[in-house]
Amino acid sequence: MLAFAGIVVAVMQTLLVPVIKDLPQLLATSPSNATWVLTSTLLSGAVATPIMGRLGDLYGKRRMLITSLAVMVAGALVSAVTSALLPMIVGRTLQGFAMGAIPLGIGLMRDMLPRERLGSAMAMMSSSIGVGGGLALPAAALVAQHTNWHALFYGAAGLGALAIALTLLVVPESRVRAEGSFDLPGALGLSAGLVLFLLPITKGSDWGWTSGTTLGMFAAAAVALVLWGVLELRVQAPLVDLRTTARPAVLFTNLASIMVGVSFYVVSLVLPQLLQLPKSTGYGLGQSMVVAGLLVAPLGLTMMFTAPVYARLSANYGPKVTLILGLLIIAIGYGAGLGLMSAPWQGLVICVLLGAGIGLAYSSLPALIVGAVPASETGAANGLNTLMRSIGTSVSSAVIGMVLAATANTVGGVEIPTMHGFRVSFVIATAAVAVGLLLALFLPNQRPAARPQLRASSEEDVSLECAEEVLRGFRGRVLDAGGTPVARAKVTLIDRRGRQAGATLSAEDGSYTLAVPAQGAYVLAARATGHGPHASSATHAGDDRAVDLDLALPVEAVSAH
Repeated sequence: MLAFAGIVVAVMQTLLVPVIKDLPQLLATSPSNATWVLTSTLLSGAVATPIMGRLGDLYGKRRMLITSLAVMVAGALVSAVTSALLPMIVGRTLQGFAMGAIPLGIGLMRDMLPRERLGSAMAMMSSSIGVGGGLALPAAALVAQHTNWHALFYGAAGLGALAIALTLLVVPESRVRAEGSFDLPGALGLSAGLVLFLLPITKGSDWGWTSGTTLGMFAAAAVALVLWGVLELRVQAPLVDLRTTARPAVLFTNLASIMVGVSFYVVSLVLPQLLQLPKSTGYGLGQSMVVAGLLVAPLGLTMMFTAPVYARLSANYGPKVTLILGLLIIAIGYGAGLGLMSAPWQGLVICVLLGAGIGLAYSSLPALIVGAVPASETGAANGLNTLMRSIGTSVSSAVIGMVLAATANTVGGVEIPTMHGFRVSFVIATAAVAVGLLLALFLPNQRPAARPQLRASSEEDVSLECAEEVLRGFRGRVLDAGGTPVARAKVTLIDRRGRQAGATLSAEDGSYTLAVPAQGAYVLAARATGHGPHASSATHAGDDRAVDLDLALPVEAVSAH
């Protein structure tokens, strides 16, 4: 169900791809104004992703997932009933909020699924963007070609309403909550910085890359993001914990995510154009809009089928290895693409290769993040990772658009992309993958057994980690005053800043295990019905070992009346 919600989000993103070239006529506006219909969705999605992730950590991931989908449905209905530019931009902006569904879904999976199902589930959720995009392209093309284009938005609203209904029926709420309150100044600061950064990227080709507006916005973005970073380091409960983000496992994963985002979007921009260009150009393949969409669809389908493959590879070798393998397959796909551009079936081969590689790479990213952050920060951390991928696709769109425009031939007043431009685009994608490979090599090695702390369907039914699987953390038993084991005691790990870094329930024999996110001083607090609370200070060196610490609960005091 969560993966279906991700697919619905991807459908919303891909909705207008078949009618991009017709938007100026459909909205009775100029081409530069029509691009705001796409830019507004990108900007709102970038802003909403980390914010919804943090709100989910604080107030409930299922609740925020439903909110994201509801805002998307409202935006789709607004767009469905208008052909004017401004209401269309408003509707598309609201639709962008659905991007928060991806990190929220991954967070729900971590909190509730048993360990043996988490890997393939997160892989499917992470790949749902590609799956939905691949499936939506031919479907949207078919609708746009044979019915009124507003039917696209009614369809998206219907899918969103179905996702909300199924979420209410199928998905339980997670009771895992982060400590603290929502960081409103941090949210406003990050939003301002992202808009100032992404806006000139998406509009730079219209404004001019060396214009005062473009350069001024980039400079303002740098100032805003630096000030935001200083603010976040001083806030007790920040929107994004930059200290956690600076850990090598998180930092290099996020940087590699940008490169994966670049590589994913290049094929989506290049291949449909090559397939649809007329054969009279000498290199175009002369396919219809629908056929081109069907030939590109295996990109998303292959990503979906790699989810179980990823789970097995990751279980044996770890997510770092699967990320590197995925990037190598992407490089092979783009390298082969340089010589496979002369027949439609060759485009199909490229899509299958790239879908397999991107599926493995995308599936590895949330596992790497989840394994490196406390459970209470899963939503915000994965929201930031999803944002990094979005930045990658935005940069890819701007750079490839500039390359194709610079290398285009003008025929009858119309700019036609050239084969040289397509090949340069593939070379750029290959270079991005090479950078991603280099970054992936710097990721800390994770043993396959080093799994993230997992939870079952509710806080009362939390799955216990096996002590032998904890590579670094605390373990021991919860005992009463007489030394008898206490079952189902709540044990909470608190870091030096007073924030929850993990929680679990003791087993029937009183045993517990808790992984630590980093070295340092911690407090382990235990409580159970019929017993008084207990807290113990402890320090972990950050190495791959478990520190033994038993927690003794005093007898609960009885009030005299």
